[in-house]
Amino acid sequence: MTMTGGCRCGAVRYEAIGEPEHHAICHCADCRRSAGAPMVGWIAFKEDQVTVSGTPTDYESSPGAMRAFCGTCGTGLFYRNAAVLPGIVDIQSATLDAPEAAPPGAEIMVRDRLPWMDSIGSLPRFEMYPGMD
Repeated sequence: MTMTGGCRCGAVRYEAIGEPEHHAICHCADCRRSAGAPMVGWIAFKEDQVTVSGTPTDYESSPGAMRAFCGTCGTGLFYRNAAVLPGIVDIQSATLDAPEAAPPGAEIMVRDRLPWMDSIGSLPRFEMYPGMD
């Protein structure tokens, strides 16, 4: 299996070859703040399975936790933490070219999950932004 993806502007692209280690939705406050979203999908591969073209910008979001993003468009891309996930690169799964091909298998850090996430499925749904038919 080969998965490809990249940032919004195309300055950083990646390719992951082989089966992922896991794919999970993370609710931790650090991921939420880094992404500006209520949760973040992470698909994990061994470091040697992933090839990156372009030069992402690294940011140490907490001791030992390195987040990488595109310095041009700001898209969050990778997470590495050698102490917690040795040899693993987590890729923000929404940046995959075909994110629908790899559904997540778990939710993690649910203790940090925003309380209103429990009822998100009951909100009104619109095929497009209202008024933009």
